[in-house]
Amino acid sequence: MRLAREVAIVTGAARGIGKAIALGLVAEGASVVISDVMEEVHQTAEEIRKLGGQAASIVGNVTKMADCEAMVAEAIKTFGKLDILVNNAGITKDNLLMRMSEEDWDAVLTINLKGAFLCTKAAIKPMMKQRSGKIVNIASVIGLMGNAGQANYAASKGGLISFTKTMAKELGSRNIRVNAIAPGFIESKMTDALSAEARENLMRLIPLNFLGKPEHVADAVVFLASPAASYITGHVLNIDGGMAM
Repeated sequence: MRLAREVAIVTGAARGIGKAIALGLVAEGASVVISDVMEEVHQTAEEIRKLGGQAASIVGNVTKMADCEAMVAEAIKTFGKLDILVNNAGITKDNLLMRMSEEDWDAVLTINLKGAFLCTKAAIKPMMKQRSGKIVNIASVIGLMGNAGQANYAASKGGLISFTKTMAKELGSRNIRVNAIAPGFIESKMTDALSAEARENLMRLIPLNFLGKPEHVADAVVFLASPAASYITGHVLNIDGGMAM
């Protein structure tokens, strides 16, 4: 129970990687506040409680400061403090730059990057007061490598990596560690829909020759939030089967 008595917020946690992260934190003893724009987040919280974990849920939009502050207030009201923030909420709206609309550019940058800024800004207030905290930002190998058809997504995740390093420098003196995880291709509904040929081409990019699972990302979040990573900050941990080495 590496995170016993710790309190965490996980954004974008109704399903997928965010849900796996919440479950991973709870398995190590943390209490969680999970947020999402989807009402399904309440069902996820109920699942966690049925498993014996402590969870509260809130429907919130990370692009609105009031919603981010409400997440933090919920953590403090329900569990008494805030130790961990996982900025996981994100979207894709892929297209070649020539065909990408200004609206799709703005939507991805606003949710993926501004959302992390707003949530971090809200969360560091109690963390600075208690002089401790851990922030984990879910970036992507695309933010390191770039990818045709994903200019908006790559820019948002590359920006999130730079944001991570800057926050690590700003907050280190307050004993707040800030790190990022850069997942590669993780099993999802999108990868399930790939044709056999597309999957084969994808595997050629991955030295380990298999897709990651949401739990691989969750395990990395638990590590970076745990005492085992107490001398790690400003780091980007690739969870990608060797794809971006």
